[in-house]
Amino acid sequence: MLVEANKLGRITLAGAGPGDPDLLTLKALRAIQSAEVILHDALVSPAILALAPPEAERIFVGKKGHGPSIRQTDINALLVQHARAGRHVLRLKGGDPLIFGRAGEEIAAAQAAGITVEIIPGVTSAQAAGAALSVSLTHRDFARRLQFVTGHDRTGALPQDFDWQALADPVATTVVYMAKSSFAPLAAMLRGKGLADDTPAVAVMDVSLPSQLVLHGTLADLPQRLREANLPGPVLVLIGRAIKS
Repeated sequence: MLVEANKLGRITLAGAGPGDPDLLTLKALRAIQSAEVILHDALVSPAILALAPPEAERIFVGKKGHGPSIRQTDINALLVQHARAGRHVLRLKGGDPLIFGRAGEEIAAAQAAGITVEIIPGVTSAQAAGAALSVSLTHRDFARRLQFVTGHDRTGALPQDFDWQALADPVATTVVYMAKSSFAPLAAMLRGKGLADDTPAVAVMDVSLPSQLVLHGTLADLPQRLREANLPGPVLVLIGRAIKS
């Protein structure tokens, strides 16, 4: 039987930004400081978790690409379990929770249990990468469109249902999230659809953090540079003429 609504806790889905605590929103900071339980991803930096009260329970629910990780259904169940116990539950995600963060499934689980969900947006890594590179992702001389895509589907493979012609648009800036393992075939498809070999492409790891690493290249040579670099963490790739504006 469900707990009465007035005895339920609440769930807050908040974006922790790309990692630098200075890029947290004030609202996210207040949520962190008032949380009783924090379910956090691998991309939430230790410096951000340190802002939470010492007594707040911290539960790691991060997912590692192609490695063992907690199931999404188990994360959903944990959120509901702690909220039903009357606690303020903070679901803390890297970047923005609504951009490739599986927030939709968690919101649906909470709503099905009759639990109120508040959503706090965050700075997504694409924005932080643009700032780190000192480029405008929508520079009016080079880009008419900005598009965010995922580097893999539920199976971990490059999605096959992309609109490839749209992705190969020469006047678009394309940001590929989780791109490390699938960028080579993606780049080959874009080149096959007519996007020029010399189109600027930049890979970024740990954007905004002291460990930030940037690899500059082109659509033709960046896949090889990524293979040689063998970066240990998640990678974001930005493609388009605006990247060299």
